[in-house]
Amino acid sequence: MPVPPATAPGGAPRPAVRPAQSTPPRPATPIVPARPVTPSAPPPSASSSTPTRAPINPFLANDPNAKARRLARALVSDLVTYFPQRRDEGLRDGTLRELFRDEIKKSQEEYVEQVGRDFAESTTHFQDALNDILAGGQRIF
Repeated sequence: MPVPPATAPGGAPRPAVRPAQSTPPRPATPIVPARPVTPSAPPPSASSSTPTRAPINPFLANDPNAKARRLARALVSDLVTYFPQRRDEGLRDGTLRELFRDEIKKSQEEYVEQVGRDFAESTTHFQDALNDILAGGQRIF
């Protein structure tokens, strides 16, 4: 059997031809029908003695204290966000109460409106938020 020349007619190099690679056929995957799900039956691993887990996302919690704390911190954080220079001045000069008197009053009214007067007066969430966030951890309020 003759060997083909390395150059095509006319002197141009001939491209190398690779032999076709054969891939083995894939085995057929059997189709398994899905099991019917009965919505009224609890999963086998669930038991009535299992304690209820706390939600992973704290914003989904139904705890009124957690919600009130978040609201108080959000309202006070807004004061720091909107008036950063005034806050710095108040911390430096010790006049934080006087400088933020009106804003604190408005924020506290909003807080009481949302959580209820009895709940707001029986907890220190708003005061804690003022001290932690506005006063930078100092006990001013």
